[in-house]
Amino acid sequence: LKKASHIVLPGVGAFSDCLDGLESIPEMIEALRFQVLAVGKPFLGICVGMQLLGDKSWENGVTRGLGWIAGDVIKLENLEKSLKVPHMGWNNILIRKKNHPLMRGLNSGDHAYFVHSFHFENLEQKNCYATVHYGRKISAIVGRDNIIGTQFHPEKSQAFGLCLIQNFMEWKP
Repeated sequence: LKKASHIVLPGVGAFSDCLDGLESIPEMIEALRFQVLAVGKPFLGICVGMQLLGDKSWENGVTRGLGWIAGDVIKLENLEKSLKVPHMGWNNILIRKKNHPLMRGLNSGDHAYFVHSFHFENLEQKNCYATVHYGRKISAIVGRDNIIGTQFHPEKSQAFGLCLIQNFMEWKP
């Protein structure tokens, strides 16, 4: 982490399993916290990696998160009957922070690829950079300062995702 210019935390699976994986590496969470919060390196959390930014998750009981962005991770509920959980597939993004450097070249209406059963419920709307509608409005991109997180998988989101990743690698907050 000391040598990295940018830090990416991918996530696949359950929230608590991902957190356990980080905690199983001695001093990893402390090193992440130092490099991201103290040094200010650009950070990208993907899917569960984004969800870990929150205060806690309600998946498989209550598990504390990193607490870097105020919010909880809750189950997708109150959806239209035709919508399935997990939310899996392509959906249109609605960009709310168009002037953020990571949104350069991205437009509302662009498609991103999602696979998730839980979502990040923001406590502070200023930290919600983009949303998606899946039976209700869901955070698609959250962020603050040098931290960004995507509920979708940019690595599977074709031109939209590649643009976001390129913007992230060029980002110097």
